[in-house]
Amino acid sequence: MRTLLRIAAASAWNRRGTLILTVLSIALSVTLLLGIERLRVDAKESFMQSVSGVDLVVGARTGSVQLMLYSVFRMGGATHDIGWKSAQAVMNDPAVKWAIPFALGDSLQGFPVLGTTPDYFRYFRYGEDKALVLAYGRPFTGELEGLYEAVLGAEVADRLGLRAGDGIVLAHGSGENALSEHADKPFRVVGVLAPTGTPVDRSVHVSLAAIEAIHLDWQGGAPTPGFSIPALQARKFDLTPKTVTAILVGLKSRAAVFQAQRRINSYRDEALMAVLPGVALDELWEIVGLAARALLAVSILAAAVGLAGLMAVVLASLNERRRELAILRSVGASPRDIFILLVAEGALLTTLGILSGLGLLALAGVAAAPWLEHYYGILIKLWALDENAIKLLLSVWASGLAASLLPGWRACRMSLSDGLQPRL
Repeated sequence: MRTLLRIAAASAWNRRGTLILTVLSIALSVTLLLGIERLRVDAKESFMQSVSGVDLVVGARTGSVQLMLYSVFRMGGATHDIGWKSAQAVMNDPAVKWAIPFALGDSLQGFPVLGTTPDYFRYFRYGEDKALVLAYGRPFTGELEGLYEAVLGAEVADRLGLRAGDGIVLAHGSGENALSEHADKPFRVVGVLAPTGTPVDRSVHVSLAAIEAIHLDWQGGAPTPGFSIPALQARKFDLTPKTVTAILVGLKSRAAVFQAQRRINSYRDEALMAVLPGVALDELWEIVGLAARALLAVSILAAAVGLAGLMAVVLASLNERRRELAILRSVGASPRDIFILLVAEGALLTTLGILSGLGLLALAGVAAAPWLEHYYGILIKLWALDENAIKLLLSVWASGLAASLLPGWRACRMSLSDGLQPRL
């Protein structure tokens, strides 16, 4: 058997160019397959951690997915707002430890404006319980002296070229539906948040009082004709919010989450809804995760093509190796030995392809992980081979072994006379 293995090794070395290409094909297929699977798993985890530590998201009664879309991802709009009295009732609930009310509806060159309180910078968490960090500057104070202060998300500042001290003008409406600008009440940038890879990066943060101030002389979503309140004079008015869009709630004890949810859902003065963010994000992922599953299917096809290439290469080489195999038969190798030799060669090529693919995946992860975390908030776990990844690797190896069976069977069927007979 050692003689057979030495001859097989010499034969493989003689065909090293073709075999290296075959191994590379399998390696690239494995890299694509595991890379997409790893990205899918980590993207889901990052998606589920767009907001962290929040026990309930409270909004006007609507669908849970819609509530999460506009409250967490700043997509779409609320069908109804929450009255300030109802919001205070939620925030003053004995089970509530902290609450972050916010109002949406305005924008800055397509980026959503989030009216909130200074508690937003204190309590908001994302990822694995990460707090918001200012790249430079400071949070807005929420006081009348700093009424027109704004804190920008990292993407807003980068794409619009804004820095602390710059002036900005907000517009009424969101996205492409923005209407008139609040040009009479300009804001000053006082801080820029560090990148988070979440919708925070695409948001402009101002105080709830500022949202009220810029709408004092508006009615029905439009400026009141012939009536204008100057920016400085607006500070003399009562700027208590009339409505908010949603509230992020943290409870003193998570064991009380269902009781608090029932109390909010059964609130009599207004139709409110409280959802568990984890459950709602799971529902939302079922929709947006279709693309990830489609990419995984494509990568599986790519792996199948790589293994089909393995079979094709081994089959194509049989005609070139007829004499080699016949000589092996003539020196005592049985058909069983020939079969095992060809199958072992295919298994070895598959194994080398898998190991090379893991190496390429690690290199790609090292290069791309900082970029993915910085811009998309996806934390790649380079060496995490979960149960699904191991199953995929075993499936690839078993498929490579199966792809070697047909060439092995054909090789062992070749007769000694067929191999030695000159082909005319």
